[in-house]
Amino acid sequence: MQKRNVHRQQTSPVLSHCLEVLAAVLTLLLILLMVLNAPIISYREADNTVTQMSVTKYFKVKKPVEYLEGAISRQDPSEIEYAPEVDVDHNDGLDLDQTIEGQFTILFLGFDTPTNGSGNLHDVNYLIQFDLYTASMNILQIPRDTFVPDYAQYSPAPTYKFNSIYMCGDPDVSPIQRVVNAVQESFGVPVDAYVTTTCDNVVKIVDIIGGIPIDMPYTLEFEPGKVIYEGEQTLDGQQSEWLLRFRKGYQLADIGRIQAQRLFLAAAMKKAISMGTFEIMQAMDRIYKDELIATDLSLEDISRIADLAGTIEMENVNMFMLPGESARINGQDCWSVHKAAALEILNTKFRTQQLPLRPDQSTMAEFVPEGEYKTTTFDDTEENLQDIDDGKTGAPALTKDYRNTHS
Repeated sequence: MQKRNVHRQQTSPVLSHCLEVLAAVLTLLLILLMVLNAPIISYREADNTVTQMSVTKYFKVKKPVEYLEGAISRQDPSEIEYAPEVDVDHNDGLDLDQTIEGQFTILFLGFDTPTNGSGNLHDVNYLIQFDLYTASMNILQIPRDTFVPDYAQYSPAPTYKFNSIYMCGDPDVSPIQRVVNAVQESFGVPVDAYVTTTCDNVVKIVDIIGGIPIDMPYTLEFEPGKVIYEGEQTLDGQQSEWLLRFRKGYQLADIGRIQAQRLFLAAAMKKAISMGTFEIMQAMDRIYKDELIATDLSLEDISRIADLAGTIEMENVNMFMLPGESARINGQDCWSVHKAAALEILNTKFRTQQLPLRPDQSTMAEFVPEGEYKTTTFDDTEENLQDIDDGKTGAPALTKDYRNTHS
């Protein structure tokens, strides 16, 4: 029997060592993946049930900054009165904890700080709703001085203003729940989640994402030496705060500031579109770690919302301001709601799957009654971010001596 000649290639000791190390590393990675995805973590839910999940899933669903404001009690889905043409069993596939399929609504509150106010007044108030069926986003701006006689009547400083609900609302519920309740009862729109931040933290957030490119249509002097000049530039965090807070130099004061915030939102949307999901998640991870926001959204929720927002064109991001007019009420400057105009916006833009909200179902209060309005200029303020970015909507009007006024 003839022997076969078997040639064996010699392996160098260095290469052999490298292969051993590589094999060990791969083995370790496999073990880590198996451990991370094994249901080895047990924790107790709010309803006292025990849940087991993997380490990976735990960090995805973990809400690291929820403790800052707490969880909110949301509207019971079984109480929703759907329009007859709506398929209540439809699943939109978003895989978020939604009250109504096909939409996701976030309440955003921007607070002042002890250095520029009380630290408890939410001067920026947005109701942000994603509509999956129309691939659009609708944003309702609620003026800080909106007249809400039933929601901010408790100590330490009872007022009639929306921005005081957090501080002076129902003492039997958490501060964030006070605002959520007021929104749901006034506007008939279920709130799925919330996000809060402060002026100081906006500075840090803008710097984390590398600034906001913007084409300023006018020059703004926040304070002597603190100027944002007309023209194309990238706003850093401090300049962004100047733009968002500037008010006294506008002819319409707080309404002018709301209009300016739309300019900033359009620029911020373009910035977000230019960022990839991985870049956004890196920024959100740092924002979470530094506790620059409070929210009941997990990192996985944020990732899904970022993916969803990435499918929406700027021309389909629509801005609305709560209709009304300025009024002096018991020594306080307030925003008196025009209820019929407000209900028209809510029913056609924010309650598209629900039966129309009737006046008697809403707690919105008019100080100036219909028939005695001084102006209806602000009953229809709809704009989309693409038109705002293109300069088609105009800039807020400044007073002639605005350089002698401060924020």
